[in-house]
Amino acid sequence: MSLVNGFSKLSKAEKVHWIVETYFNGNSEITNLLTSYYNSDEALQKLHDEFIENTITNFYLPFGVAPNFIINDKVYTIPMVIEESSVVAAASNAAKFWSKRGGFKATVLSTEKIGNVHFLFSGSKQKLEQFTNDIQSKFYENTKHITKNMEKRGGGILAVELVDKTSELKDYYQLHATFDTKDSMGANFINSCLEEFAKVLRTEAAVYANFTEEEKNLQVIMSILSNYVPNCLVRVEVSCAVADLKSKEIQDPQYFAEKFVQAVCIAEIETYRAVTHNKGIMNGVDAVVLATGNDFRAIEAGVHAFAAKDGKYSSLSHAEIKDGTFHFWMDLPLALGTVGGLTTLHPMVKFALELLEKPSANELMEIIAVAGLAQNFAAVKSLTTTGIQQGHMKMHLMNILNQFNATDEERVKVVNHFENQTVTHSAVVEFIESLRK
Repeated sequence: MSLVNGFSKLSKAEKVHWIVETYFNGNSEITNLLTSYYNSDEALQKLHDEFIENTITNFYLPFGVAPNFIINDKVYTIPMVIEESSVVAAASNAAKFWSKRGGFKATVLSTEKIGNVHFLFSGSKQKLEQFTNDIQSKFYENTKHITKNMEKRGGGILAVELVDKTSELKDYYQLHATFDTKDSMGANFINSCLEEFAKVLRTEAAVYANFTEEEKNLQVIMSILSNYVPNCLVRVEVSCAVADLKSKEIQDPQYFAEKFVQAVCIAEIETYRAVTHNKGIMNGVDAVVLATGNDFRAIEAGVHAFAAKDGKYSSLSHAEIKDGTFHFWMDLPLALGTVGGLTTLHPMVKFALELLEKPSANELMEIIAVAGLAQNFAAVKSLTTTGIQQGHMKMHLMNILNQFNATDEERVKVVNHFENQTVTHSAVVEFIESLRK
């Protein structure tokens, strides 16, 4: 197979034709598959086509909702986009469980976002410090055209500081800038400001009287925001008297609470467990991040860096029993937006935000973190009571039935058969085959 030139310039139909001819021997069923996922509304399809380059079709994920969340005494139905069986059910169950015990509490602790100009400087550190102090006002003046609208909304540049990293890499310094971007995620705003800072740095260094010729040759390597936002932080928590934990699955609440706390303690000290423990949190977080048109890759990267902030990867959530009260909580770094990007373009994102009653970025931080804590509670509760597979495999049962094109009659018989039996893929296949004989 030869390389293709000018692929991005082809029409969508031409792109599909090239793929089908090149990789599928002209199989018309592949063309039919791809076109079957097109939206019949041509304007809506054109909108989706233009989100990214080289679009050939749409890829659907289920859009579900988890009702009965009480967050700071307000009731929410939370939208979730995810493909994994049992996630929405688990979040809904946790929401219902805590709705009878006071609900979730959430507090935004800080909203600072970060960006850096990375540069090399060979010369006197003292002179560089004086230089950055002398040009400090120009960082703000030269970005006025970028920041004026953000400042009207109460945001903008918070600080620009010099950071010495030469002990780790020869001649390496940073301009470490902090921002408040209010209800926007702010990536384009931050990066635009940083690039202006870099211009100021280069231009002013070239004419700075106190620099030698070598020092004037300051080299900017790159200017980019950071997805590590340890000071853009939200705290979420649930608590109740240990005795109030009693439920259908929890007959001995004291034993359950102690076992639950031990399970979380294991995730705090054991990395192998912590990674899976935190993945469960992100099941809830990512599902709402996707539904609301935010960047789940940035969130994932920042959250996992935060989980390792003390030098070892550890649990994001924590639990304790104190004075007869069970307490479960988590701090989570979340840089989110409710304006800009897909929030105003994607119809389902707009629907999701309207379902949440048009939250501010701070409110969305609270909602998404709560979804993560709810998911984590449901997972640890299952692990320490019935085991994780019972609920998960019963949800997965539908996927197995679809895989084998089960009829409605077969579905009823299979579901009834496994009502009180362990669901495994092999057991389901064996039972379906026995029905078909």
